[in-house]
Amino acid sequence: MAEDVEVLTAEEAADLLRVSTKTILALARDGSLPGEKVGRAWRFLRADLLEYVRGHHRRRAAAAAS
Repeated sequence: MAEDVEVLTAEEAADLLRVSTKTILALARDGSLPGEKVGRAWRFLRADLLEYVRGHHRRRAAAAAS
């Protein structure tokens, strides 16, 4: 059974997260944002980006609670 995954370009990832492409690429380069460089272009899985945002939200809420 094939896994249904949506692969996004840096521009599409930026649109999804409502940030600049520059921000997406900076986070990907420093390893904060999950993605893979394919040739000269970065590619991102939609599910990974959404999980990244959820994780950041949880970490901020936990830090605020302590």
